[in-house]
This record gives sequence, C-alpha cells and structure tokens, in this order.
Amino acid sequence: MDLMARAADLIAVPSTADRPEELRRALELVLGVVGPGFTVERFSARGKPSALVHLPGPRPAFRVLLNAHLDVVPADSYAARRDGDRLYGRGAQDMKIAALVLADVFRSLAPELPYQLGLQLVTDEEVGGHDGTAHQIAAGVTAGFVVIGEQSGLRVVTDSKGILQVRLHTTGTAAHAAYPWLGDNALLRLTGAVDAVLRRYPVPPAEQWRTTVNVARIESTNRAVNQVPAAATAWLDIRFPSEDTDFAGRTAEQVAAFLAGVSGAEVLVDNLGPPHHADPESPEVALLQAAARKAGYSGDLLRKHGAADGRFYSARGIDAVIFGPGGDGQHGPDEYADLTTVLPYREALVSFLTGLSALP
Repeated sequence: MDLMARAADLIAVPSTADRPEELRRALELVLGVVGPGFTVERFSARGKPSALVHLPGPRPAFRVLLNAHLDVVPADSYAARRDGDRLYGRGAQDMKIAALVLADVFRSLAPELPYQLGLQLVTDEEVGGHDGTAHQIAAGVTAGFVVIGEQSGLRVVTDSKGILQVRLHTTGTAAHAAYPWLGDNALLRLTGAVDAVLRRYPVPPAEQWRTTVNVARIESTNRAVNQVPAAATAWLDIRFPSEDTDFAGRTAEQVAAFLAGVSGAEVLVDNLGPPHHADPESPEVALLQAAARKAGYSGDLLRKHGAADGRFYSARGIDAVIFGPGGDGQHGPDEYADLTTVLPYREALVSFLTGLSALP
C-alpha cells in the first residue's frame, strides 16, 4: 500500500458530521484499500454510513474485530503536509492513518487466519458513536475481542472514562436592571449552581484519574443589558472513571436527580456513556503487549480520559482495547501522526493476530 498517497487523499476529505457525502467518500476510500473478495455489509443510521467487512458468507461471530472511525472534527484546512517523520493534517493522528493500516492488515491476513477476523469502519465516533459502532452492535455484530485503532503510541488502553453531557437550567424573575431587588437574577442562580458542581469536582492542577467537569457554555435568554435575566442555562461536559459511583452504573434519571441535589438547578441529561474497561490480565491483552514489545515499544497499559467506542462493547461484556500508532495534537491545528511508529504498529498487529491462533 502506498501509505503516503492514500493518507494524503483520505486526510483531504473533510469528513465532518455535517457532511454526509464526505463521510461516504472517506468510507469508500478505505474500502478501496481492502479491495475485492470480501463481503461488505453496509449500515446507515441518521445519515451516518458505516461498513462491516469479512470473509464471504454469512456474518460470523468474530474472534477479533478491528475498529476504525473515519470522521473528524472541523478544521480550517484539510490538506496533509509532511515534515520529516511527521504527517500533519486533520485526522492524521485521530485516526485516519490507523484506519488505513487496519484495512491493509485485514486485507492481508483475513483469508489466512484460522479464525474469523472482521473490519468495522464507522463515521460518527466524534459525535458519540451511537449511529456507527453502537448501531452495528444493536444489529447483532459481536466479537470475542476488539482492537480500536485510536492513537496510543503502541500502548494498550484497557480503561477510558465515561462521558456525561448535561445542561443546568435556572429561572428567576425579570425586572429593570436599575431595580434589581425587584427581580430574581437567574444568571446569578446559575453561576452559583455551576460553582457548587465545581466545588465537588474541582479542576485538577495536573493529570489525575478522577472525575473532571468542563464548563463549555453559559447563556441567558436576556438580550438587553438593562434587564434582570429570567432564565439561564449552562452546558457541562463531565468525564468520570468507573470508580466514581456518583455517575458510573447510574441511569440518566438518577444522574439528573443527583446533580440537581448538588447544584440546586434543573438538570437535563443530553448524553450519558459508561466508562470502558477491558480485563488487563486477559491472554489477548498480554499477547498484544508482547507484540508491541517485539516491535520495539513498551506495550504498557494506559488509561484514557476521553471516551471512545470501546464503551459500547464493554457494556456487552466484550473486551475492547485501544491500540494505535503515535502522534500528537489531536483536534488541534498541529495534529500529526508520527510516521516512525506506523510500520512497528503494523508489525505488532500482524504479530498479535497471527499469534492469537495459539490461544484457545
């Protein structure tokens, strides 16, 4: 595979959530790497296309499933640029390079392995994953072990945080700004509610494996400076580990009631996804770590603060790990893939998949 040419073409596709045609174009480019001779099952949910690729015949229960997402967050430019051992561009690290490698490895190994290997390509991970990976799982797709090619520098991610996105809403009484005692300022009520949440979950001074809260936006219905606001809303993004029983294992209704008690505000839950966990002592994880070490990397276990599609498999009792090449700057203007890690990444995947034959 001419990786650089393929990567430049794929990165140039502005495959953002609001461009369904570009999502389909990115999907077709990666399916082109796989080539003919395989069954391609196509799925679509709410305008988000995805595909499942396997050997000809009925869909099996896969021994291993390789998972990649092809959507990206918006950028000012979608051109790829190489500088030495770095390939810059939106999606270079997250995770179009890895998707190409996974497709190439699948094409090479799937016909030869003594077990069923599948390739899952989705286009909605950046906006929640419900119309790609989760949609396919609901349609009956299953596996014994899942490798997600998100960036990890050839370390093995067995844990990632859950995601909770909520709105805090407060109401008050409008009045003339010159006579604030005649009104009840909803915005002041809201900032007090936000402060109460942040007191319970303060922003850590450095990386820590605990619940974090990001205040993404605060808004009032007010459009006049000389008026006391009668309503206000704050949008919060909360990431939580499985150890935090305030959120882990709770329903949306229970979470809303809990945060209402903390903040005193009305709470609306927009998104709730559980933490992801895979057994770090499993033979598959040990074999993948050994494959990374054989390729010259540590293969250390890693925990990720961001949510990923592995949570949908974890919720079904299926071990899923993140294992990808290196790079930095995801979602930023200087996002890049570390090209020195790409060949070792492919070698580690091949070593893992071929070595898996010896496991029960």
